[in-house]
Amino acid sequence: MPTPKVMGDKEILNDCLTSEKNCTNVYNTFANECVNPQLRTDFLNTLKDAHDIQTELFNDMQTRGWYTVKGAKQEDIVQAAQKYGPSS
Repeated sequence: MPTPKVMGDKEILNDCLTSEKNCTNVYNTFANECVNPQLRTDFLNTLKDAHDIQTELFNDMQTRGWYTVKGAKQEDIVQAAQKYGPSS
């Protein structure tokens, strides 16, 4: 019988991060399409909570070196600002 593969901390955190990203998409859609004001407020509060959790997971993974983000070059930032800025 094959040995089951065990998920390590990195895989678990990555799975949690992916799940939270999916949850924010769903809560956002629900809030956008909700007619009842109180229910919409509840979805928006839940959406904020999910974003906060996602940020914590992202920061934890980044601290551990498991989620690296490549910095943008200054020239790319300037070009994007010119293209999408208020004067465009």
